[in-house]
Formats: sequence, C-alpha cells, structure tokens
Amino acid sequence: MKKRKFLKNTSLVLGTNLILPMVACDSQPRSQTDPERFNWAGNLRYSTAILDKPTDRDALRQRIKTSSRLKVLGTAHSFNAIADSKHRQVALDQLEADIQVDAARGTVSMNAGVPYGVLARKLEEQGFALHNLASLPHISVAGACATGTHGSGDANGNLSTAVTSMSLMKADGEITELNRENNPEEFQGTVVHLGALGVVTRISLSIQPTFSIRQYVYENLPFEQLAGNFDAVFSSGYSVSLFTDWQKNRFNQLWIKQKAGDLEEDAMPEERFGATLARDHLHPIKEISAVNCTEQMGLSGPWHERLPHFKMDFMPSSGEELQSEYFVPRDRAVEALAALFAMGETIFPYLLISEVRSIQKDSLWLSPAYERDSIALHFTWKRDWENVRKLLPRIEEKLRPLQVRPHWGKLFTLDPRYLQNRYERMDYFRALMKRMDPSGKFVNAFLQENLLSKT
Repeated sequence: MKKRKFLKNTSLVLGTNLILPMVACDSQPRSQTDPERFNWAGNLRYSTAILDKPTDRDALRQRIKTSSRLKVLGTAHSFNAIADSKHRQVALDQLEADIQVDAARGTVSMNAGVPYGVLARKLEEQGFALHNLASLPHISVAGACATGTHGSGDANGNLSTAVTSMSLMKADGEITELNRENNPEEFQGTVVHLGALGVVTRISLSIQPTFSIRQYVYENLPFEQLAGNFDAVFSSGYSVSLFTDWQKNRFNQLWIKQKAGDLEEDAMPEERFGATLARDHLHPIKEISAVNCTEQMGLSGPWHERLPHFKMDFMPSSGEELQSEYFVPRDRAVEALAALFAMGETIFPYLLISEVRSIQKDSLWLSPAYERDSIALHFTWKRDWENVRKLLPRIEEKLRPLQVRPHWGKLFTLDPRYLQNRYERMDYFRALMKRMDPSGKFVNAFLQENLLSKT
C-alpha cells in the first residue's frame, strides 16, 4: 500500500477511535462468548482466560497464596509476553486509588494500579507535579516503573527514578516494605523488577511544585544538523523528542517542551538547527489530525497536559500497531542514527513513525538507562509481525556493537545471552529473585527465557 493511501486509511481509523474513552486497556474478553483476551495492541493473545480483579489487599493476598503461578497485568500496554501467564493474571485497577500527598516529605503514595493521568490531575489540584511523564498518560504507575518506561529530557531519569518506596506482596502473601533510605542497595534492585519479585501493592513517588510547559514543533531537521549540534538540540527544552520515518536524512519533526519560565513568550525563533517552526498543531504523523495531541504552538499549560504527546481523555490510536524500542549510550547515538538512516528504505515500508528521546542515567539494576546517559530509538510499526519479526534482527545487528538494550515491554529478538550480558547486576537480580520468590511463583516464559536461561 502506498504511503498516502495508507495514511489516509489510518487517519480514518484513528480519528474514529480517538474520540472514544479509553476502554481497551481493561483487556477483557472481546465478547461474552469469546474467552480469549488480548493486550491493548491486539498482537498478543494472553495464555489464560483468567483475570482476577481483587478489590482489597486481603483478596489479593488470598489469590496469591492459593495460586501456583500468576502474573500482574497493568493496563496491557506491553507488546510482548512480559505480563503473560499460562495460569492466572491479576489486575489492581479495582483497588481503591487512595492517593495521598505528603507535602512535607515531597512525596505522593497510591495504589500501584493508578494510571499516570489520574495521578497527575490529583497532583495538579494540590499544586504539585512529577518530574516527567511518558508519551501516554494512560499507563499505570506500577507497570511503567516495573519496566523502566520513560519520557524525555537530558536531566530527566526514567519514571522509575521518582520511586521513593514500594510495598511488595511476596509469594507467601507477606508484604515487605522497601525504600531509598533504609535499604538502598536492595531498593535499586527492586524498582525495575519486571514483575519477577512479587506484586507491588502501593508505591510512593517524589513530587515537586507544579510548573507550566510551552510546546513547540519544528519541521524538517536535517540529520547533519543534529549530528553537528547533538547536545544543543537535546538541551533545547525540558523535554525533547524527534520524529522520523528514516527518509531523506531528516527528522520530520522536532518537539520542544520548554518550562514556561525558561523563556519569554514568543521568544522561539522561526528556524532552529535548519528546521522551521510549524504553523499549526501537528500529529507525529503529519497526515493525521492533531486534535488529540497535547497543545502546541507555544500555548502554556500545566505539566501534565504538555509532557505527554497525547491527551488523557482520548486513546492515541486504535491499537493497530506494534512497537519496539532500543536504548544506546548517548555517546554512540549519532552512530546508531546513521546506521538506521542507511537502512531507511528497508525500514520505511513497515513503519508508521519513529521517535528519538534522551534519558538521564540511573542506578536501577535492570533499567535500560543503568549507569549510562541514553538515547532511546522508538519504532511504531504497522501491524505486520511477519515482516517486522524479520526486520528486527537486522536492526539489532547494527545496534549490537553499540551495546544496545531493548525496552523490556516492547518487541525485540535479541538473544538471552546477549541481553543478560548487557546488565552488570543481572546475577544480583537473579539472586534477589530466588530469595524473594523461591518457588518461582511469578516466573513466566518471558522471564525464564530472557533472565534465567543459560543459552
């Protein structure tokens, strides 16, 4: 299908779904008579029809104690089988949100199943903010932190770096409390836990005073300009994203999210780094309406209505897509981008759009940004797994010499031995798994293959 025809059809599909409330993430059976359950994107059929939704901790504890195997399902936004189970899944979205702000400590605590969009509105009402948000505000706090999900910004760690404490229900139903101060070493190993240690029932995050953001979009940033001004481009805003289809050695769009106090109104130049300021609101795929994207054109708004790319009240797509994402060290990013542009004609037929973001390094053992400032290379693919599956190894072959790490919740084909060797604390994490879950109650096929196999 030619690009123009594909985008026209995609725009019609997305335009229909974008005006509906977010209902797909519940991952319920598609009909009363169909026991099959799928993730949000529809590319993964879960291996069990059983999804429990306990309404309190006692019910959750009972389910954990009486199950031989189970996995926690967040908002079903993972594209791979990281949350899958052949036995049973549990979701925490029916637990009382119980969002509690502690202004004196500068923290907020809540039930782990709360979505970021819900939390953000509550914080804004009380004059507080989080340091960053991902592209989608619909994902759950616990799920995003468990997988090292992130936003963008040179000085912004991933979402997990805001975690100050967690209540973790273990395989025997007992709860262990972990926090930065009392057990810092173990804490660094448990925040990005991939669902391998237990069920996070409550989580606390660092907060700060609320702030406003102005969002600007520039078009057609030449790759040579980025290569020659890499740090200047990514430091040009509080949060910066590049979008590309890997054609013409250029980035289709440069999104700059500036703290409102960092510049005077109308101070953004018409041209930056060879890119021109957009004259209207834009979707990352220009041919699609931007009606459901967060406000651009320098219109000031609260942090939670600008840091995500899409509005909380609308689904960003129908789910008819696949996603992959790879993290490379910041100092190798230009090499990685050059390699991908060289593959542009191979990538383009199966791609909707790619996004490039920066993430500050952290000390969380299984974080893709562990101990290195990183650049994330995100791919939103057409729903064509047969061809995408063949393409991913070719992309990974180019990125492996750069010490690439994949996003834990997205599609990749890197072999387990390579993956395990990319994390210096992997052996420590496996020991933590054995100690906290000796029977392997929370181990599924994904964890067995990617963390525990010795192939």
